[in-house]
Amino acid sequence: MNRANLDDLVDLLGRWASGRGPLHLLLAARLRALIDDGVLPPGEPLPPDRVLARRLAVGRGTVVAAYDLLRQEGRVLRRQGSGTRVAALDLPATRTTDGVPANPLLLHILHPPDGVALLTCAAPDEPPPLLAEAYARAAWSLAGLRDIGYQPAGVPALRAALAGYYTARGLRTAPEEIMVTTGAQQALTLLAGLLVAPGDTVLTESPTYPGALEVFRHAAAVVRPVTPEGLRAALRERPALAYFVPTARNPDGAIMPNPGRRRLAELAAEHDVPLVDDEVCAELCFSGDTAGATPPPLASFGRGEQVITIGSLSKLVWGGLRVGWIRAAAPLVSRLSRLRAVHDLGGEVISQLAAAELLGRLDEVRARRVPELAARHAHLCAELRARLPSWTFEPALGGQTVWVRIPRGEVDAFAQVALRHGVAVPPGRSFDPLGGHADRMRLHFLLPEEELSRAVNNLALAWAAFDGTGRAAVRHTLVV
Repeated sequence: MNRANLDDLVDLLGRWASGRGPLHLLLAARLRALIDDGVLPPGEPLPPDRVLARRLAVGRGTVVAAYDLLRQEGRVLRRQGSGTRVAALDLPATRTTDGVPANPLLLHILHPPDGVALLTCAAPDEPPPLLAEAYARAAWSLAGLRDIGYQPAGVPALRAALAGYYTARGLRTAPEEIMVTTGAQQALTLLAGLLVAPGDTVLTESPTYPGALEVFRHAAAVVRPVTPEGLRAALRERPALAYFVPTARNPDGAIMPNPGRRRLAELAAEHDVPLVDDEVCAELCFSGDTAGATPPPLASFGRGEQVITIGSLSKLVWGGLRVGWIRAAAPLVSRLSRLRAVHDLGGEVISQLAAAELLGRLDEVRARRVPELAARHAHLCAELRARLPSWTFEPALGGQTVWVRIPRGEVDAFAQVALRHGVAVPPGRSFDPLGGHADRMRLHFLLPEEELSRAVNNLALAWAAFDGTGRAAVRHTLVV
């Protein structure tokens, strides 16, 4: 990089060091923003460690740590002798194995490929008939309404319906303890914005939902994986919050038994650390001891106000219904509402009214959705066992995805071959805070059975063309 380009980059970085937290996290956060906004385009070379450190008047270790963090996220590529460059904003399957690919869900939403079976985006692709009926009823309810429509905490009717929903599950809840959000992703973003400062530690499971990892990274947090067994020791270090998906976990569909839930809630209370319980897929349990029933939320076992529950209707109903929520202590809901008001003054009203209608017909929604998921899950498992017997996985107990291990090689490299055979798969390293699980991938079972069979057939062809070392051994005709 020449001096003029270096000066331009320094100008773009601006007052990058003016926030709170370790310098390498602040530098990484500013570079991340420049990359994500396209100001630093794909392929753009970044200054050598020593050069940028000298220009910014920081230690070389600060720049190295910032670059390494961005490499783990798949935003930059670093090679010995070739320097550091901005990674291509491309499908994760076309990335090299040098860095962890960015969240494939976000990439495919932003840049959907043509003619490819997307086993990356685990969301229903068709709204159910009940949704149209709910919107029709919601439209009628607008007649005679006298309300300016700005509700940062949510429409009262939906807050009351959600309070009733949790109360019916054994967790007594008042409407003041509910905040409606634009999906669960906004719920996570608001919680991170309020509770996490740059440099703070956030504890998560591994593997876990990659969208949560993106939120915490954008908050410039240090994300540390932790097991339920290791949580007590980790909590002694005073993290900003802990994030768990105990019910129908994304990506493996696991369900935590009640003793484990009780222990999580008790530890959060003992150490006074906020514990986020992600229940987005909680109503999608179809196997094991919880078949046909929804396990209790973590807050059912808590003695204090540390447990925060988030949920949405995106997986149960449809991703286009952008309605999520936070259940928390009323003072926290009030603080979150003030923060939310700064950004958008509240969500769209008619969708919230439709969501309230759907909550009143929840049994109907589940009766349609859960058996269909169970059947497609069984079909995908049977196809994988028949066509790819060397791959291993545990059947899901709920949710929409299974967590698959290949016997050799890394999924980042295999995904490149799979894409050429018409299937996009998310590599496991996207689901790990530290970029582990390189031999895993998440596969969803939301497609009709015929399409799932076709996708597995193409994966089998791709696997036959892959020798486990990251090279294509044999080229086959693209199957779509």
